[in-house]
Amino acid sequence: MKKIVLIGAGSQNFGLGVIGDIFKSKTLEGSKIVLHDINGESLKLTHKIADDFKDKLNINVEISSTTSRQEALKNADFCIISIEVGHRFNLWDQDWKIPLQYGIKQVYGENGGPGGLFHALRIIPPILDICEDISSICPEAFVFNYSNPMQRICHAVTTKFPELKFIGLCHEIASMERQLPDLMKTDFSNINFRAGGLNHFSVLLNVNYKDTGEDGYPIIRKNFDDYYSDLVNQHEGFKSKPGAERGVFKKLFQEYKYLPITTDSHLGEYLQWAYSVADHDAILDFYDNYKVKCLNFYKDAEHYNHFFDLNNSETHERVIPIIEAIIGDTGLEESAVNIPNNEYINCLPDRIVVEVPAKINNQGIHGITLENYPKGFGNLLNSQVGVIQLTTEAILSKSKHFAYLALLADPVVDNAIAAEKLLDNIIEKQSEFLGYLN
Repeated sequence: MKKIVLIGAGSQNFGLGVIGDIFKSKTLEGSKIVLHDINGESLKLTHKIADDFKDKLNINVEISSTTSRQEALKNADFCIISIEVGHRFNLWDQDWKIPLQYGIKQVYGENGGPGGLFHALRIIPPILDICEDISSICPEAFVFNYSNPMQRICHAVTTKFPELKFIGLCHEIASMERQLPDLMKTDFSNINFRAGGLNHFSVLLNVNYKDTGEDGYPIIRKNFDDYYSDLVNQHEGFKSKPGAERGVFKKLFQEYKYLPITTDSHLGEYLQWAYSVADHDAILDFYDNYKVKCLNFYKDAEHYNHFFDLNNSETHERVIPIIEAIIGDTGLEESAVNIPNNEYINCLPDRIVVEVPAKINNQGIHGITLENYPKGFGNLLNSQVGVIQLTTEAILSKSKHFAYLALLADPVVDNAIAAEKLLDNIIEKQSEFLGYLN
């Protein structure tokens, strides 16, 4: 019997999505699922919904829940983390919009730029506490992180706990499954591809047709303008106007000749020129709709019923196929994992956490080296290295000064005085979470 611990199981989308994927897994029949969250009310609701579907579908798993992390982690084989700190959207609004008042033109504020720093400063300390417990209670467990900002979380954790089997996973690579069939005029099952870079800042490196071996990039370039000019973005079930979130995306493709994996809201967080070309109306529209969906998730069963459709073999999260591949020693190639660089991308320093494909077996996750990584785009990635390293240093040393240096290293920040005032303002406003900085 395998024990899978979901840390943050009370969150709207994560807990039920993973549970539904486990229900579909033959490999995980008879497993024990432990739901953990510090919010007892949300945890209780997730547990009840999961139990109801378990009984309705006659699923052979054991489900329990607890607000005690130490109890949850006992004898765990796999730990999956998806947490937030405080009121997610109130804090996100501060991260995003307060820097704008200081003249710092960041596009979104979740993963990169000043907002990404503030997010990291809040969320990484509790994740380090979680990993401290894992290291003490179940050190051999595989640990999968879904929380953002992925780059900074994974770097801080793997710096402090280098022996931990810690892997970051993100949904964004799934965009290739939505986009490539239309761009290449073939079924996704007929496409081979590899992508890589940093999380939310990666590109499609090579792609070909399985049946002929033909390079797919020439036809992608041929179809690019027609496809994206007519595109209606339906990511996460929300419709946006044609061309939504494609200004930065399009500019990167035109100038660097590689297809980005994600769209403007995330890409724009890392680039000093992104604000000038981003589709701001579409980003705001997506954010507003996403916020409404998340805040009303449990009010409408249609938001989660589809997780438990056993007739649909597709998984909501990639973590369950990865766990199956570890247990079954299958050698599965996973298209995107976040792990410390070990010459996988040779233009980036080792130990910076990169997003690369990997082979999965019973020994774990083994990154695949991406040969001849494009130097032009690699230079953009390198602009984030110092920001990531200084963020980790700020948190591990509890240093306000290193947090300020992380801001000064960020390409989005162009005013040292404004950055200092901004940091003081955010620390005061978010003192409950950032008061440890001195």
